[in-house]
Amino acid sequence: MNSLAGPLHGLANQEVIKWIFNMVESIGTTKPSKEQIADYVNKTLSEGKVIPGYGHAVLRMPDPRFTAQKTFAEEYIKGDDIVQIVWDMFDVVPEILGGLGKVKNPWPNVDAHSGALLVHYGMKEYSFYTVLFGVSRALGVMAAMCWSRALGFPLERPKSVTYEWVKDFLNQQS
Repeated sequence: MNSLAGPLHGLANQEVIKWIFNMVESIGTTKPSKEQIADYVNKTLSEGKVIPGYGHAVLRMPDPRFTAQKTFAEEYIKGDDIVQIVWDMFDVVPEILGGLGKVKNPWPNVDAHSGALLVHYGMKEYSFYTVLFGVSRALGVMAAMCWSRALGFPLERPKSVTYEWVKDFLNQQS
């Protein structure tokens, strides 16, 4: 699990939360305006730092996992100041990063939101975030192994077949 740790991988969501808490402390409010957020983003960039939780090595659009977490939070977590900051950042950061002209992906990734959810639900032991990240990965691999064993498939990567393919395969077997 510890091998996953790094500011752009397993530690990314805790880097986002630290950045947000530093911004809140610097600005002096848990309810910053979008203008205050934009100023802090520009300050961070002027110091030669990145905006944690933004950009992805492959995606060139908002990370669908970010969107799913945002949808969940909109339904179940209303009024949380830190979650609201994440949403306001979504309105502010892509335009700023896109305006730099050198950022290929100015959109949020999953880490931009996940830390705020963990904090909301009381998980403030940031050193465990990487373990949670690893456990979530392991669950996907284990599920794929169960399907492979149950259906007599060879070992494969989880994305190599779709749910529809599995249904068709099972229908052909009956």
